[in-house]
Amino acid sequence: MRTELFPDLGRAATRRALILGGVGAATLIATPGNAEPQRSVRSETPWTGTWTTAPTAAAPGLSPIAADTTVRQVVHLSLGGDQPRIRLTNEYGTEAVHLGEVWTGVRAGGPNSSAMWPATIRPVTFGGAAEVVLKGGESRVSDPIPNLSIAPGDDLVISFHLPERTLTGTLSPRSFQINHLLAGNFAAAPFPAGGANLTRYVLLGGVSVRTAGPSSAVVAFGDSITCGTKTTVSANQRWPDLLAARIRAGGLPRGVLNAGIGGNQLLTGAEIPVPAGGGAGGQSAAEAASVGNGPAGLRRFDHDVLAQPGVAYVITLIGVNDIGHGAGADALIAGHRELIARGRAAGLRVYGGTLLPFAGSLYDRGHQRGVRTTLNRWIREGGEFDAVVDFDAAVRDGTNPERLWAGFDGGDHLHLNDTGMLALASAVPLELLR
Repeated sequence: MRTELFPDLGRAATRRALILGGVGAATLIATPGNAEPQRSVRSETPWTGTWTTAPTAAAPGLSPIAADTTVRQVVHLSLGGDQPRIRLTNEYGTEAVHLGEVWTGVRAGGPNSSAMWPATIRPVTFGGAAEVVLKGGESRVSDPIPNLSIAPGDDLVISFHLPERTLTGTLSPRSFQINHLLAGNFAAAPFPAGGANLTRYVLLGGVSVRTAGPSSAVVAFGDSITCGTKTTVSANQRWPDLLAARIRAGGLPRGVLNAGIGGNQLLTGAEIPVPAGGGAGGQSAAEAASVGNGPAGLRRFDHDVLAQPGVAYVITLIGVNDIGHGAGADALIAGHRELIARGRAAGLRVYGGTLLPFAGSLYDRGHQRGVRTTLNRWIREGGEFDAVVDFDAAVRDGTNPERLWAGFDGGDHLHLNDTGMLALASAVPLELLR
């Protein structure tokens, strides 16, 4: 069933209009008749995910963090609530990590700041203890943090002190957010000065909140386009961030969780043990070079999507890196069918995103365009997803549909600039998330 949800207002629509209403962004192809019975989309658990990252193993040769260092990291929350819980992770590490103390607070200052408003600073404990040891292959969820309410769209600083020299074997290589490393213990300091910039997330897994009423989360599952490549650093211009802004404007109690990894493929990836296997030993040299791109999407789906607190929806936008590395349409269709089956079995609504055009990019060679066309035709017309979000239609050039529209092109004909990210966010009808 093909449903036109928005009239085509053209690409002159204002940024504010796109955020608030998603006007003119795309066509939705809904196929609810093929869906199996679903559970309620509203979370039955008291905590719902408000932020996540998709961690992977650190590349071989990464320098350890020096002893007596504070790591201050900023995360952009999608859903408001109270008593947040923070998940720290060493799931891909082979060595234990000792965190002497962990603190959190609402971020103060400009986009590159990791300062905290003093009245919001709280200690973070794990089983009542101020310090925590993460064994290799382990993650820990904090105790609920009392007397801390956070608003939708707040930035939260997560700050911890590493008393010992630390090899951070678990990280998100590309944060698109300026974080900070400071010599000494400034974990609880509201306005520390100086420090070195850190452009990745280390030892972080996610944040969940307790909401006053029913709530749920949607996971954006993808690659560098979802992760935020080519977007303005520290500006939260990734399409999941902008979708979360639309959801907030629409008054929906939904968290939006970004499970994108740059370079990630659906079918193949670094053969590192998926959590909770722990460590990255045993891979070949070629696999070692790609650990930053993460395990194959099929291998990480359960961990990065199904295990998220309060998850009820997943939107896929994955496969372009597979195409660039020679995968065929039949294999990609089979992989997407597996995602659909596993998501449905867990009670999720599974929404398929069409792949973006890439003519003129490094992937534009041989038969790659035809693979994308075949895959997108199946996504649109196959009737197997609960609904389809036509990201391709939202950003392609109207006169040359194999290319990104120039106003959305991030410069490499593969990734999007901030305005293009807004077009992707606006392509998701909020009706799918009610």
